[in-house]
Amino acid sequence: MSVSLTYPTSGQPLLLHSSAEQPRLGGSKTKGYVMSVLKIVALSAAMVVPAAAEAKPPLRDVSEIDDELYYIAVANEISEYCPTISGRRLKAISVLWSLRSKANQLGYSDSEIRSYVESDAEKDRMRAKGEAYLADNGVTYEKPNSFCALGQKEIQRNSAIGVYLKAK
Repeated sequence: MSVSLTYPTSGQPLLLHSSAEQPRLGGSKTKGYVMSVLKIVALSAAMVVPAAAEAKPPLRDVSEIDDELYYIAVANEISEYCPTISGRRLKAISVLWSLRSKANQLGYSDSEIRSYVESDAEKDRMRAKGEAYLADNGVTYEKPNSFCALGQKEIQRNSAIGVYLKAK
């Protein structure tokens, strides 16, 4: 297709890629609008397909985040009930910030992270998991010393839970 560039003689302004003698290709403004909308729809669909294929699992299924939150929660419970063991709160806070950063890198927004952490269902699930662990290790709320025994064992093993605890 060749486009001749001539100067309008009738005082009409010259449009880019057109001349006074040639009508605009495409015929109508409606057809141009419809084509623009179709291009946008096609581009949007092309962007949605990869996003759907890369759907993120719920944060509860991301073990590197969920497990670490569990260890911190159990350590906190031990430090709350055992008077001779305290929690390493600064370490826990530091790890929590790095978990947030890791979740962001995995594509989770701050609001998704907040929803997960503040979810009553997730809190109940975490509590049930923690209470089962405590019961499996002979800990009862009626005997605070049982928390101390487990805490000491975790500290000595330098376990994932023990790293968040220290003896007073």
